[in-house]
Amino acid sequence: MTRRAAVSGLGAMAATLAAPAFARSTAPDRPEGSVTASGVVFEDRSGAGRRQIGDPGLPGVAVSNGRDVVRTDESGRYRLAVTDGDTVFVVKPSGYRVPLDATNLPRFSYIHRPDGTPTELGFRYPGLAPTGALPESLDFPLRRVDEPSAFDVLLFTDPQPASEAELAFVRDTALTSVLGTSAAFGMTMGDIVSDDLSLYPRYNRMIGRVGIPWWHVGGNHDLNFEAPDADLSRETFKRVYGAPYYAFEHGQALFLMLDNVRYLGIGTAAPGARGGRYEGRFGDRQLTFVENILRDWPKDRLVVIGMHIPLITDWAPADPANTTVDRDVLLALLAGRPSLSVAGHTHTTEHHYLGGDGTHHHHVLTAVSGSWWSGPYDRRGIACADSRDGTPNGYHVLSIDGAGYTTRFVAASEPDRAMRITLDSQYNARTPELARAYTVERLLGSPIPVEAVGSTDLVVNVFDGGPRTRVTLRLGGGRAAVPMLRKRQPDPFVTQVFARNADTKKLWVSAIPSSHVWVARLPSDLGTGTHRADVEVLDEYGRARHEAMIIEVTGA
Repeated sequence: MTRRAAVSGLGAMAATLAAPAFARSTAPDRPEGSVTASGVVFEDRSGAGRRQIGDPGLPGVAVSNGRDVVRTDESGRYRLAVTDGDTVFVVKPSGYRVPLDATNLPRFSYIHRPDGTPTELGFRYPGLAPTGALPESLDFPLRRVDEPSAFDVLLFTDPQPASEAELAFVRDTALTSVLGTSAAFGMTMGDIVSDDLSLYPRYNRMIGRVGIPWWHVGGNHDLNFEAPDADLSRETFKRVYGAPYYAFEHGQALFLMLDNVRYLGIGTAAPGARGGRYEGRFGDRQLTFVENILRDWPKDRLVVIGMHIPLITDWAPADPANTTVDRDVLLALLAGRPSLSVAGHTHTTEHHYLGGDGTHHHHVLTAVSGSWWSGPYDRRGIACADSRDGTPNGYHVLSIDGAGYTTRFVAASEPDRAMRITLDSQYNARTPELARAYTVERLLGSPIPVEAVGSTDLVVNVFDGGPRTRVTLRLGGGRAAVPMLRKRQPDPFVTQVFARNADTKKLWVSAIPSSHVWVARLPSDLGTGTHRADVEVLDEYGRARHEAMIIEVTGA
């Protein structure tokens, strides 16, 4: 009796990650003990999910084992070597869709774990059941769909609920705000939950109600902490979501969803800690996959890379747990191509321009959970969760048109605004004692005494600002507009919020220097009276935004 499987279910791969190298062999690998996976990629015209008479094979479709990439022949057939723990997955071509489950999760991969996750490891959250021998024919169904070259993508990172209550915060903020979206699909860049992997099913049911396909990669809070090494650290993720890294095409863009959280094993745990250490690293096998998949992708077409740990971060640029140590290898593979990479992890919002000529745009996304769902709580009982760099918690929308793109920040719980303007006029306003004693308006607004005008800074946090953003201040009375200075400093507003609400703030949360704050000193001759300050912004893409505030200056 033959065994045939059409993959509309799970899959993954967790090869031990080796140190990166520029000189890698990309020839197909045939490790000792490997077996051959073979099957057909077919157009599912019948809609049955399993190949029927009249469902033709599709030639030229990429299939991978997480390292090697092969193309189907004229009949849609492929062959790949796999070993225990590997995943076989199809790279969705443009103009097709993979099967979706009841929660709109894409199903495009098959896990080869013959004996299942080793039970002796005592995982708290279930891993993989034994898959047994490979099916005789491992088939992948695809359905033809219309995919225009211009489309939107919802970008989430770090929803990170630590409890059922915080999962309700995700539901009632970010998820509710995207209901009715016209985006083609969504992507979450890791920390889907905060260590409690039993929350996955409820999260998936919620995100499925958005009504669009939703792709995921794992974060450092999506690990099986009991694992001895990276190879077994994604067993629950693989059971629920499939391949831990993979690729798909949409329109005229290629998306690479990569796993750069390399778990160092439970043996590295500090005394009393539940989990071990990790570092940001792709590893040789995954980078070989990237090189192989890029080989056939046109050089003039856009490549979008999603990951959890940033390639580089303003907050901790030398910390291997907060940056990716082998990023230069990835950047070398992307050289000469239009490309964008997006990440999360640091709960900050940042823009970086990397590579030898600065053409690779790396965008660290705002966390859905902001400051890990820190308070205070709004009138609905939902944590306000302002990020520690002052950006409201939220998400981003990626708009693609051919090889061009823009991103746009959207606050999950606040009105659509691009910035926050405050007045920093009191030298001791940031001390916790004053923050607890006065409202934010008393400390960071007006009126201000005329004697303090010349020592008052007007501070603007451009929530999604970066090194290419330009900010100008214009005061009334015929004064010329002046450029504001980008200054790496904590946002005084969020400093006040955290100081006044220590009892509802997560213990590790504090305001940190922000990469998107601009400052201008008020002119000392701004006399008593009521004045208008207009702030004009040209963002990273040259789009104009404007906000204003009224400043009252009182006499002696």
